[in-house]
Amino acid sequence: MRRVIAVRPRRSARAAWAALALAAACARNPATGERQLSLVSKDQEIALGKQAAEQVRETMGRYDDPELQAYVERVGMRIAKGSERPELPWSFTVVDDPAVNAFALPGGPVFVTRGLLTYLTSEAELAAVLGHEIGHITARHSVEQLSKAQLAQVGLGVGMVVSEDVRRYGQVAGAGMQLLFLKFGRDDERQADALGFRYMVEQRYDPRQMAAVFRTLEAVSAREGGGRVPGWLSTHPDPGDRAETAARRAAKVEAPDRMEVDREQYLAKVDDVVFGEDPRQGYLKGSTFVHPQLGFQLTLPQGWKAQNTAAALVAVSPQQDAALQLTGAGKASPEEAVQKFFAQQGVRAVQAPAPAVPHGGAARWFEATTEQGNVGGVVAFVPAGGTTLQIVEYAPAERLQGAADTFQRVLASFGPVTDPAARAVQPARIDVVRVPRDMSLADFAREFPSTAPPDVLAALNGVAPGGALRAGQAAKRVVGGNPELVSGR
Repeated sequence: MRRVIAVRPRRSARAAWAALALAAACARNPATGERQLSLVSKDQEIALGKQAAEQVRETMGRYDDPELQAYVERVGMRIAKGSERPELPWSFTVVDDPAVNAFALPGGPVFVTRGLLTYLTSEAELAAVLGHEIGHITARHSVEQLSKAQLAQVGLGVGMVVSEDVRRYGQVAGAGMQLLFLKFGRDDERQADALGFRYMVEQRYDPRQMAAVFRTLEAVSAREGGGRVPGWLSTHPDPGDRAETAARRAAKVEAPDRMEVDREQYLAKVDDVVFGEDPRQGYLKGSTFVHPQLGFQLTLPQGWKAQNTAAALVAVSPQQDAALQLTGAGKASPEEAVQKFFAQQGVRAVQAPAPAVPHGGAARWFEATTEQGNVGGVVAFVPAGGTTLQIVEYAPAERLQGAADTFQRVLASFGPVTDPAARAVQPARIDVVRVPRDMSLADFAREFPSTAPPDVLAALNGVAPGGALRAGQAAKRVVGGNPELVSGR
């Protein structure tokens, strides 16, 4: 590491340096036409995005449908190459998540969930979503947020701004996963809406479809009471009258009827896509967590609240004074994984008899120092489905003794899935059918039975509850799966 020698300038000189540095950092953005604070270079922006994108793919997983992935990539690249930043290493990935969401990372990566794709009804609607996310990248909204955060952390940030070494290897290089939790403000959302609208019009997509997307997102969010996190409205706050603003913009576009909608092609691509939670990746049956793919089950304490994601099962006690997390630990043996766990800084082994773990697992009691105080618990590593699982149960150090019996009962419950029906469970899927005649949504549901309730069926097809479908159009229903996992509540 090169040694940096600091020279303390007088106050007036420091102020002058800061003013010069800030002026140099405020360049005009070609997408928005506005001057914008940017302490992050283009190369740093790209590097940050690539780092965070890898973490997204590892934690959420790509949806296993090469044809759908290629389709979304094609639509996204068509829009991105026509933007003000065509040279960026753009990428468009469908992630295996039932949440209705899409998000962008600095420098080019854009992600859309399979959950969102099931609710869209045309390629033009997909273009509206991707155009909005591309707008966040061309407007460098994440970069501007990171730049402001740097200045806030160091006063006027003279050292951070002036010294390229400090800037490059300081706060920016360590941003990592923080990018996934940046929430855009309403001004950023308005700007991304406007840019996305402009991009889809430039590529000759029917601009009226943007308003339809926003109405669908509002309906889904209202039904779910805010939805899962992250959800569209949690990371994309509504600037107000979003659908109405998009409709007014579309009304000013000449001959939108001659622009592309491509409903048929889009629905063909999402036909058979998994809808809602995928029980093969784990589901709760009462207090028992069942994972058919890995072939194990585990019983949680009564009353604990749990959430299962692609990355982990997390459960918390009713008093929120004890917790459990189950994740994958890779291919290491249980004993190797134990050694790696205790090699972490701040983690200490507790001298006590190790809890019994079935099926060749290994477990140890531990204490750890965190920013919130000392915690204690048990960590266990158990082989399952060709991999090793990590189960961590913990509580504040002073409450560990009272929670120890509960923790041991959870570990003792770990075992194979013996119910053939549980092992063979399948997810619900989108099924696209042809409407034989003009019919109400209720008539459609009777003639084409769906696992999803009527309001979900309405949102899936972009119609109001109690609405109608036209003869000959393709329409979506949901087939198979567990109704409790399909309902969306």
